[in-house]
Amino acid sequence: MNSELITATKLTKVYRRGSEQVFALKDVSFTVSQGEFLAIMGPSGSGKTTLLNLLGCLDKPTWGSLKLSGIEISDLEEKKLVKLRRDHIGFVFQQFFLLPTLTVKENIELPLLFSKRKENEKAIKEIIDIIGLTNRASHLPHQLSGGEMQRVAIGRALASGPTILLADEPTGNLDSVTAETIYQLFLRLNQQGLTIIVVTHNPELANIAHRIIRLKDGKIIDDGVIVGR
Repeated sequence: MNSELITATKLTKVYRRGSEQVFALKDVSFTVSQGEFLAIMGPSGSGKTTLLNLLGCLDKPTWGSLKLSGIEISDLEEKKLVKLRRDHIGFVFQQFFLLPTLTVKENIELPLLFSKRKENEKAIKEIIDIIGLTNRASHLPHQLSGGEMQRVAIGRALASGPTILLADEPTGNLDSVTAETIYQLFLRLNQQGLTIIVVTHNPELANIAHRIIRLKDGKIIDDGVIVGR
């Protein structure tokens, strides 16, 4: 982990509530290296999801700088942001958002359909193998467990070959035993070189990361490397 993939400098996001200004994020600065596994923690309302939305190019900061691979994205027009999201960022959410009438394989292939990319059967098979659902590829979501559905959601996020995987409370709907399978999958993906940024309330998930950023009231109150990782 030596090259900086993300550089955030004094990121600030302000919302208006009537005549009042509400700072969801205020002067947030940090870097993320290629191949890093970063966890973002903090109480509800601390700015975690706001920060993840900025990192995922789903929203723009009110002011401050955000660079991805050296490219300033804060001022990019929407068309270029869409391309950036499509080509470089995979998203995993607390809700699985699988289409109920599509199989495991078809759900994973969806991003390729939307981006009009040619389907790569070998690559899709490899993803299905990585997420451990080789024998479930033709199953529908209702035939899967919660953990299996989340693995499909992760597989879908990997389909476009992202540079960064962003996950927002990915184990929030799972019991502890099932969540462990997701922890191990994230670890394996990170060991293969994928940069992962995860927002979580779950200390077990956070502690497998290289580093934890803690937010409170829109500010970073701690940014520490996990000893042993």
